[in-house]
Amino acid sequence: MISTVVSRLSAALLLLAGVALLFAADAVLPMLSPGLPASAAWLGQLLGAAWLGVAALNWLQRNQLLGGIYGRPVVFANLVLYFVGALSLLGALRDPAAPRGLWWIAGPATLLAAVYGALLLRGPFDPLQPAAR
Repeated sequence: MISTVVSRLSAALLLLAGVALLFAADAVLPMLSPGLPASAAWLGQLLGAAWLGVAALNWLQRNQLLGGIYGRPVVFANLVLYFVGALSLLGALRDPAAPRGLWWIAGPATLLAAVYGALLLRGPFDPLQPAAR
């Protein structure tokens, strides 16, 4: 199932980013936002904890059919996470002084926002089931 691949990919991406922010926020955040004070590491840890929570949700739902009416809360939670994240990152990238490394975060976020949006509106993309007419 394609929704299984999407869930696993999203869980892996959020796990890596969440662990990096949880344990190395003081090293990661200055690379992403150079003017951020060291005392704001708690903000990165809080974001890392939230990403780990969504990663756990995706991992636990990896074998379920997602899309359409199936798994709608999981799909919608991921859509909101990736869509708002992509808009925020793309807005930050309009600034010429923004670190170019943000593209490595904005690209997957934008792609996953589109995939989860399609899952929400179209359906689970299961090739084994015929399309309803």
